[in-house]
Amino acid sequence: MSEGAPTGPLDGYRVIELGTLIAGPFAGKLLGDMGADVIKIESPDRPDPLRTWGQAEQDGHRFFWTVHARNKRCVTLDLRVDAGRDLFLNLIEHADVVVENFRPGTLEKWGLGFDVLSARNPKLVLARVSGYGQSGPQAKSAGYASVAEAVSGFRHLNGYPGQAPPRIALSLGDSLGGMFAVQGVLAALLSRERTGRGQVVDVALTESCLAVQESTIPDYDRGGIIRQPSGTRLEGIAPSNIYQTSEGNWVVIAANQDTLFVRLCTIMGRAELAQDDRFSNHVARGKHQDELDELIGAWVALQDPTSLVERLTEVGVVAGPINTVEDVVKDPQLIERGMLVDHYDERIGENVLGLGVVPTFSETPGSVRNAGAASPGYDNASVWGGLLGLSGDEQTELKKKGVI
Repeated sequence: MSEGAPTGPLDGYRVIELGTLIAGPFAGKLLGDMGADVIKIESPDRPDPLRTWGQAEQDGHRFFWTVHARNKRCVTLDLRVDAGRDLFLNLIEHADVVVENFRPGTLEKWGLGFDVLSARNPKLVLARVSGYGQSGPQAKSAGYASVAEAVSGFRHLNGYPGQAPPRIALSLGDSLGGMFAVQGVLAALLSRERTGRGQVVDVALTESCLAVQESTIPDYDRGGIIRQPSGTRLEGIAPSNIYQTSEGNWVVIAANQDTLFVRLCTIMGRAELAQDDRFSNHVARGKHQDELDELIGAWVALQDPTSLVERLTEVGVVAGPINTVEDVVKDPQLIERGMLVDHYDERIGENVLGLGVVPTFSETPGSVRNAGAASPGYDNASVWGGLLGLSGDEQTELKKKGVI
């Protein structure tokens, strides 16, 4: 990992990131991974709480910060005061994109609505990530990923029938919102190439969670079906489940296509199952998946987990172990693909392992150039001085006044 000019397909684009925690910063991180010059703004008196998130701790530092702050320059600026507002308007003249995840109306309260921003920079793309979107009866309600997952119906689908719907141990709704924001930003930049004008990209966490729910809405509309949680499998999709091996490990076997099911039956020594009327096609297997899971489970329970996955993979049956992070960081496929890379964290003076850049690009690969600014305002000089031309004395005076 090295400092220097951005690399990647967004080399030459500049993004200003406002907001805290996950959704907005995740969007900024993805854009930075692809080479954009991302300038993250933190309040001088209220830095991003993400600096203190994460479960591991070393020398008083936690490491969620290295995930979402990497590849960014961090500056301090108080947008609530006139001097800060003016400095921000000067900054966006040099920007292509602003990403924010405040509650709707916050920018307008500060006199920084899109009308003001676009008047200063007509080419600016403003990505706005919020709980419920910028319009509608709930627009100004606060929204977190946990609630967005619940309100959208996403949370209802998780877990087992008749049990409390559990949460996955991630802020998935935030990450989905950030990903859709990046998708919108890229489309808006492409549109700008034709029109010469920017626009607002309005992303709601609730809608982001809804967007990945496959056929739940048409199934309800045309069949009155309210899809229910189905534990470790999907109802009507079989076999596609987890099965416990002789050593207690769990593996996933997904052989729900007819050709794959034939291969599975053959390696099980039960080729006749593929001709059984209960299992001979997709619909039949879905209707009899309890029986099928029982048959496969009994066979898997006698198998060694490592050799089982190897043998299934060799014959073209989709299978894999359920790995912990301890397994993931040793995965040769991920290592070979550059998905596990060191981030030099200046806060502790050591490398911290993190995720590589997704997706990969054949001609303009992204990169991990830094692990995130060690302290708020770390890049004030390079941005306020180098980019906007403020002298050292001017920066000192603004700092004394609490503007930066």
